[in-house]
Amino acid sequence: MKGQSGYVPPPYIPLEQSDSGPEIVPQKEDLSVSEHSVDNPVHWSSGICACCDDMQSCCIGLFCPCFLFGKNAEFLGSGTFAGSCLTYFILWAFVNSVCCLLTDGIMLGLPGCFVACYACGYRRALRTKYNLQEAPCGDFVSHFFCHLCAICQEYREIRERSGNANSPDLRLAVVTAPPTQTMESDSEKQ
Repeated sequence: MKGQSGYVPPPYIPLEQSDSGPEIVPQKEDLSVSEHSVDNPVHWSSGICACCDDMQSCCIGLFCPCFLFGKNAEFLGSGTFAGSCLTYFILWAFVNSVCCLLTDGIMLGLPGCFVACYACGYRRALRTKYNLQEAPCGDFVSHFFCHLCAICQEYREIRERSGNANSPDLRLAVVTAPPTQTMESDSEKQ
């Protein structure tokens, strides 16, 4: 993922003001509070379609989106990981399966509306917390049409802004094989 170095470009100074005095560079902590007011929202650290910048969260978001959604909700303080993950799973997988089976696939898109309604509140909370733009479109529309991409974008944003780019939540477990064991019969021991 790009931008993990924490580099903040220097502020723009017009040419006629460049020799006016010593340059005061604000610290990274000062930037987040002073330069970004409610009237001037900041950009997301990655685009909504930048899932391939972080392949691990992209794959988890594709195959188990309830996990990423639960992690996002847990970080935002909007409930527990298990509760949010389970609610998401019920809205997405269970309701989607039931609608598809009962209507022979005609109502396949209906559950997406329920999930988008549920998820857009978390996206709004994330935008409010970090003063982010409502981009590329509204929260509901982002989740309705690009739901999995939106969840991955939110997760990347949380990781980037919390300063934990190497999140332990997505580290793969290291599995080692047990040592080789042999069996001996009692007759071989004598």
